[in-house]
Formats: sequence, C-alpha cells, structure tokens
Amino acid sequence: MVIEIERKFLVTSDAYKKEAFKRARIIQGFLCTHKDRTVRVRIKEENGFITVKGISSDDGLSRFEWEKEISKQEAESLLDLCEPTIIDKIRYEVQVGSHIFEIDEFLSENKGLVIAEVELKQESEVVIKPEWLGQEVTGNLKYYNSQLSIKPFKQWR
Repeated sequence: MVIEIERKFLVTSDAYKKEAFKRARIIQGFLCTHKDRTVRVRIKEENGFITVKGISSDDGLSRFEWEKEISKQEAESLLDLCEPTIIDKIRYEVQVGSHIFEIDEFLSENKGLVIAEVELKQESEVVIKPEWLGQEVTGNLKYYNSQLSIKPFKQWR
C-alpha cells in the first residue's frame, strides 16, 4: 500500500515563478468524487495517468494513493466520462531545501486560486517555508482538487 503524506498551503505572491525549475500544463477530471475515494484522470504534457486516492487521515496529512501511467489517448477518452468540472492548471516545481514544492496556478473555473503542496517522507518532517507560502490548508476539503471540480473557486464568492 502506498501512502501519500502531503501538506498544502495557499500562495501569497507569484515570486515562486522565478524560482521554478519546471513548469507543466495539467488537465484532469474525476471519474469518482466519493468522500471515501476519488478516481482521477490526468494529462500532464504528453502523458496520461489514472489515480485512485483513499480517505484522508483525520489531520489531512496522509492517505492511500495508487497511480498508473496510461497513454494520452486513453486519458483523453476517460476525460469525456468525468464528472464536471475539468480542472485546468499550470504546475510549477520549486526546490526549497530538501523538498520540492508543487505550486498549482488554477485556470478556468478555478482561476485566481494558487496552492502549493509538498510531499513528505514522514508526517513529523520539518519543512522550510519560502516567503511566498501563506496559510496552511492541509486537510481543508474545499482545497482538494476533487472538491474544486464540484464547487470551483469562482463559486466561492
């Protein structure tokens, strides 16, 4: 069983863009957004992926995650079966100390929202926080991509 340990933060400025060593466009949809599990289809550049995630721990730090690479064509076909809304975002990767932050700048229905995620090896791991990192939102369900597909950021106001 693979357990993902991750912390999420809001981002307060676009300073991360100058620090990024990688940038990629991601299109993803959800075949299932059940509270106990999600099934996600993703296209990242020229690659397709299908991912199953389980329910989060009480603190929101960890959960089961299984991912398999599929062809871009298979992912495109599966996106047609996904629940609305499709998530469209640009992902920036920034090295900070020994960690890589993945910063998602959301587009379309979630435009205006920018979230940074950092994966950990252990829940107690110390993370160096860059100056552009804002409020921690780990475990706050409304910031999960699956929930952003149900109630996009534009509807929050």
